[in-house]
Amino acid sequence: MKLFDKIFNPREIRRKLGLNQEEFWTKIGVTQSGGSRYESGRDMPKPVLELLRLVHVEQVDLAKVNKEDFEILEYLKTSHPDLYKSLRKAVRSTK
Repeated sequence: MKLFDKIFNPREIRRKLGLNQEEFWTKIGVTQSGGSRYESGRDMPKPVLELLRLVHVEQVDLAKVNKEDFEILEYLKTSHPDLYKSLRKAVRSTK
């Protein structure tokens, strides 16, 4: 089971992870003061929300992901859907 199923409150997510604002927000390229505004209710742009989900909810290390990874993923999905589904199932069973 994932740490969070949906993003409702970034402050709650940050606190559950045990991170201070600077640690939490700089991982996705947002300043501490910008993150503080989001935690106070300011609307988050969709790209920031998606980065928050990827990094803090899905636990994706952005430093390890590159364009080629996405190209391979797309190739597998379109050219070999059965293999993609099989690999996806295998990865999920290891969690």
